[in-house]
Amino acid sequence: MAYGEKRQPRFVDMDQPSVARMYDWLLGGSANYESDRDACRRLLGIAPSSQNLARSNREFLRRVVRTLVKEHAITQFIDHGSGLPTQDNVHEIAQRLDPDSRVVYVDNDPMVLAHGRTTLAEDDKTLILDCDMRETEKIISAAKTVLDWKKPVAALFVSVLHCLADTEDDRDPARVVRRVAAALPPGSYMVICQLVSDDPKVRDGVTSLMAKETHNQWGRVRTADEVTQFFDGMEIEPPGLGDVIDWRPDAPPPPKHLRPTDWVEWGGLAKV
Repeated sequence: MAYGEKRQPRFVDMDQPSVARMYDWLLGGSANYESDRDACRRLLGIAPSSQNLARSNREFLRRVVRTLVKEHAITQFIDHGSGLPTQDNVHEIAQRLDPDSRVVYVDNDPMVLAHGRTTLAEDDKTLILDCDMRETEKIISAAKTVLDWKKPVAALFVSVLHCLADTEDDRDPARVVRRVAAALPPGSYMVICQLVSDDPKVRDGVTSLMAKETHNQWGRVRTADEVTQFFDGMEIEPPGLGDVIDWRPDAPPPPKHLRPTDWVEWGGLAKV
């Protein structure tokens, strides 16, 4: 189901890489173009573990949604920067455990919106919003048409905050997170992870590459300490913050000597 005012039509630019389509290719999807694949190959030249990170991040999404439904009785979600439906979407994961689960997807990539509207057309428990993830007031207002604001909600920022640049205004990613946390009903949760690196060459190299490839539709790779600050004022759930591959894994995670040395997806789950 779709919602909102009719916006000026936006067309898919096959010659300009898209973060959503690049992520789709890294996950083994087919909703991408040669420009996206070329950009991914350049990205892999700087950070060779990027494909493994994308896959481990998707596994983290599955685990954290299952945990929220099974252990915290959360059946309402807002997925910021939801991306293309390459594999399990949030509503599919949640509805397998509780068929009444409801999900609001937020994205402004034209291909994501087209795929989402087709996929979700017959599901009255889902909503896809054509919004920038920083448009909190608009997102919350629309979400209330599907979600019961008397019950807790889980807000997801899974591998998307590195797409937002630091600013001095309300568009700053840390301010966006605080604004969403303040707007959620009591008992709600926040899921955050993003790309981090201890290596300044990787941080600067990837940030520069992605800014160029996406025409500045990108933020930056951050440090773990910077991402920790996104959780200020929240109650971190066990096992704490870290590489998401270690967050309640379904199978033993790889030993240290087999882990990426360039960058990781870093974050966790918190009660707001």
